[in-house]
Amino acid sequence: MRAAPADHVAQNGFTVHTRGRGFTEITDKVGEVVAASGVHTGMVNIFSLHTSCSLLISENADPTVREDLERWLARAVPDGDGIFQHDEEGPDDMPAHVRAILTGVSLVAPVHGGRIQLGTWQGIYLWEHRLDPHQRKITVTVLGH
Repeated sequence: MRAAPADHVAQNGFTVHTRGRGFTEITDKVGEVVAASGVHTGMVNIFSLHTSCSLLISENADPTVREDLERWLARAVPDGDGIFQHDEEGPDDMPAHVRAILTGVSLVAPVHGGRIQLGTWQGIYLWEHRLDPHQRKITVTVLGH
């Protein structure tokens, strides 16, 4: 079966104010952009314009899942590790870049019925890897019919 080309593209963005290292759910904000796009069936791309935070789809019912992820990644890429030379903004600077590379700065999800298709227990999160609060810009592009 050959897919028809997308006949509608919409793009918008928003800013996420983080409290420092940890997760901020952005499912509703992305959903608002998708709903306003006019796309009924297609795909949504969510992209972070930063190198020290990431995006992920994760469990949204039990916060201990995200706490466990944070502890695991802190063990894998510890702040202040002597292997890193880049530390211009502090001991969490280079580890934040590595964490973002490992976890990714973009996501793609299907759109159906004018809504993001997520599983029952899935949510979209911005994962801040820096210790201090930041303002993070997110671009959402919706393609489809």
